[in-house]
Amino acid sequence: MADLKPEHFEWSCEGRITTVRLNRPERKNPLTFESYAELRDTFRALVYAEDVDVVVFASNGGNFCSGGDVHDIIGPLVGMDMKELLNFTRMTGDLVKAMLGCGKPIISAVDGVAVGAGAIITMASDLRLATPEAKCAFLFTRVGLAGCDMGACAMLPRIIGQGRAAELLYTGRAMNAVEGERWGYWNALHSSEDLEGEAMKLAGKLAAGPTFAHGITKTQLNQEWNMGLDQAIEAEAQAQAICMQTQDFERAYHAFVAKERPIFEGD
Repeated sequence: MADLKPEHFEWSCEGRITTVRLNRPERKNPLTFESYAELRDTFRALVYAEDVDVVVFASNGGNFCSGGDVHDIIGPLVGMDMKELLNFTRMTGDLVKAMLGCGKPIISAVDGVAVGAGAIITMASDLRLATPEAKCAFLFTRVGLAGCDMGACAMLPRIIGQGRAAELLYTGRAMNAVEGERWGYWNALHSSEDLEGEAMKLAGKLAAGPTFAHGITKTQLNQEWNMGLDQAIEAEAQAQAICMQTQDFERAYHAFVAKERPIFEGD
């Protein structure tokens, strides 16, 4: 997918790492109907992309994403009937499903605001880096909606705990970077100058790892939400048996015996 040329966001590849960024920095990178749909379709296609191992969802112009565009999305929604509204809300949820199901680790690198659907994109990422200036808000109640948007009531409590998630989802207030790191939402904080470089460094470590196994890890992290402990242990037994058939597993063994660092190839 290195030659992908999307219409509604930026897409670039460096080796086997792809960087995605929304491209309306003058308005803090809001989403539109078209960018939602194109992002959904792109993450769906990543399942089959043999030339991409890691995705970095980056900021642009000092901000990550200001959510749904007030004029391009919020205004038209007011005039829609129930069927049209449900089609829209299902589409936005399908973006989260596509991110969870793409088979590639996703790293969000957040500067400035990540609010509304922008906060959801960070939530649906596997790893999250931010700057000390980053503000993340699930502000749906601020526009008269419920906090249960795009899987937030299922996913956010698993990341930061039920009580903290409830506060953010009821009040719509911004979670500042310090408390977000303390709560485990942000994996690390970096300066604006270092943020994207650190995200790429982390992506490089993942891309150099056993990438087939990383895909299995992502699958299990998502699927085991709905499993009991016995089911999870059995699922992981099957997952590891699959990974033990890979060439990367054999490479790691031979490297260990030779006291060398393994070079993984994802097969």
